[in-house]
Amino acid sequence: MTAAAHDLLIGVDAGTSVIKAVAYDLSGRQIACASVPNSYTTRADGEASQPLDQTWLNCAKTLRDLGAKVAGLAQRTRALAVTGQGDGTWLVGAGNRPASDAWLWLDARAAGTVRRLQQGPLARARFEATGTGLAACSQGVQIAHMAATMPDVLDRAEVALHCKDWLYLNLTGVRATDPSEASFTYGNFRTRRYDDTVIEALGLSARRGLLPEIVDGTQVLHPLSPEAATATGLLAGTPVCLGFVDIVSTALGAGIHTANAAHASCSIVGSTGMHMRAVRNSDVHLNAEGTGYVIALPLPGMSAQVQSNMAATLNIDWLLHLASDLLAQFGTRLSHSDGMKCIDGWLQPARAGSLLYHPYISDAGERGPFVDPNARAGFIGLTSESRFPDLVRAVVEGLGMAARDCYTSMGLPMPKELRLTGGATRSRALRGVLGAAVGAPTRISMREEAGAAGAAMMAAIALGVYPDMEACIAQWVTPLLGEVETADQDLTHRYTRLFPVYRNAREALAPTWAQTAQLMHPAQTMQHVEPLTPALTNVEYGTLR
Repeated sequence: MTAAAHDLLIGVDAGTSVIKAVAYDLSGRQIACASVPNSYTTRADGEASQPLDQTWLNCAKTLRDLGAKVAGLAQRTRALAVTGQGDGTWLVGAGNRPASDAWLWLDARAAGTVRRLQQGPLARARFEATGTGLAACSQGVQIAHMAATMPDVLDRAEVALHCKDWLYLNLTGVRATDPSEASFTYGNFRTRRYDDTVIEALGLSARRGLLPEIVDGTQVLHPLSPEAATATGLLAGTPVCLGFVDIVSTALGAGIHTANAAHASCSIVGSTGMHMRAVRNSDVHLNAEGTGYVIALPLPGMSAQVQSNMAATLNIDWLLHLASDLLAQFGTRLSHSDGMKCIDGWLQPARAGSLLYHPYISDAGERGPFVDPNARAGFIGLTSESRFPDLVRAVVEGLGMAARDCYTSMGLPMPKELRLTGGATRSRALRGVLGAAVGAPTRISMREEAGAAGAAMMAAIALGVYPDMEACIAQWVTPLLGEVETADQDLTHRYTRLFPVYRNAREALAPTWAQTAQLMHPAQTMQHVEPLTPALTNVEYGTLR
């Protein structure tokens, strides 16, 4: 086989509920995509777990399914790159076998440990290094919780990985993690290395041996093992790239950074909402509250400054479920896809800003830009004249207000352009509301699988297909950005006046949320009854997966 036959790159994006494998040609054109569902288990105590072996089997099947769609895939593949859901804890023991089921980013069992760690003398120093608020979803917090409550699990573990790291281990036999997750969990985003003070602040100095080597996938590749070749249908020796975490891989593929894009931003509007700015490390702003993430980008000296809503389109899903349940009583079926097609029509007759909605529909509350596990969704301003389209518009406007809340809290200039990705952004009317709420023109990415593309782009750099990431972005990303859609100025002014009301209302509601939670679920909320000071409130439960 000649080198010229190596005309494809494969990107794998391992999400919480689905794993996708996508084939691209070297210019970034998507050739084919395969996906396999990935399941997880939740329990009343806050557990959210996933079997490691099943996740690997699902990944391997996804690659075999891709091979069935692309003729000669194994021979044509120049490299394979993998990204996946971030945070969480994937413990591996002797013989590279799982030491336990994975604790996912959704897992809430370590929430109490966050409070204890935030009260430590090195709490602020840890935040100054990582740029990232402590979280119940964070691996460092989860391992600290395990050390206090189930040390036997850690005793049989030899290395602590993340989801993509576990898949990389199965693909190559190499125990490693990437600079993005290593630095926002245990290190310094400026150096992209582990930091002794951070590890001490987490109380994990004695467990430092669990931390794997850090591998930058834009510089280092490892060969596909013979065992993995048999499982996936690819050729042994195929170069494998360990991508950065899915959040920044998706943002990279969707256009968070392009040439001449000062003050651009990227929002991923999926089940959760991720709001990001690409900034030079020297321009990162660390807020006093200690919230958010700073995540290294696969660009020298650059990071993504991130704030994240726990629920974005989950709010729309809830509203569509209400409509579907009601219609079912009359023998009519409304599918989710049909409901989404109606969004634009429902938005039109409703009066902008007639209702106020806080989109905290997640059972885990909110995590960005404030953190409150008791936060709950609610409408303000309902009257007897309010109709279903008014509720739909209020929910969509709530997503816009939440996005503005996140961007405002970053301490950076507001976005000059909002790049959007995620299924909900197919709605032009929804994009118009988001743009007006943030006060910026919008552009959507036509890239269907941005996370897999971002990982594949890293492999392209490592292979020398492109001289640097800027050149790769110019061919893979920029041409797929849609036309600029200018925000309606009257709507922008209305939302500008509405935002302080939204912000004041959510601050005023916090005591009510706490009191309601105590009345409804006293056993589960006892640890959250006493209000936390701002610097101690970042009990996060996860991110977009």
